[in-house]
Amino acid sequence: MENIKIALADDEVLFRKGISFLLQRKKNIDIVFEASNGEELVCFLRENKHNNTNPDIVIIDLKMPVLNGVEATKIIHEEFPEVRIIALTSYNTKSFIANMIDVGAASYLVKNTTPQELMATINEVYANGFYYNDEVLQVIHEYLISPKKKIKSRFLDEQLTNREIEVLKLICQQYSGAEIAEKLFLSARTVEGHRNNLLRKTECKNMIGLIIYAINNEYVTLEGLLE
Repeated sequence: MENIKIALADDEVLFRKGISFLLQRKKNIDIVFEASNGEELVCFLRENKHNNTNPDIVIIDLKMPVLNGVEATKIIHEEFPEVRIIALTSYNTKSFIANMIDVGAASYLVKNTTPQELMATINEVYANGFYYNDEVLQVIHEYLISPKKKIKSRFLDEQLTNREIEVLKLICQQYSGAEIAEKLFLSARTVEGHRNNLLRKTECKNMIGLIIYAINNEYVTLEGLLE
């Protein structure tokens, strides 16, 4: 299994170096770049777009000079959708969490998190593409989901199959593709096909979109996801 390639973006040099030192001690982690602002990070990604050295995961702060973490996340999510973004910041207000998730962050952590939780989040995001703890799921429900409005797509006549609904429910429970394949006795390739069909049929751009779609259309409940 290849190591997880990570880039760090934080203008607090001591904190960034501390995270880098912590992660480089892990056998499955490679730190490929460190940036002091969002512009440095975006430039690095653009320069290395075609040589296969871009990171799998970016760990980014929100408040940085030149280009902040929110604006950088928007750019990265649009130009490099394969790069997963973990927000690691001092800001813990619901509006900041909702904004970062809405613009494309795959996870959100505050800087008083434990090293164990940071590593668990990295591994979950690498395996599944996203990871939302209970607090983030609550914020998603409160800020990003309209409880009275079901989301309809242009593919309304193209109903989800029973198998796609099964896969959707397991995605919402944050199972990895391999775990879904094992549970449903399918190949990983078949699960990926179902996931792509779900994104196409629902017109969602990412996993958070699928979670919102599933809750709004009553395939899952927030209470069930928090159990």
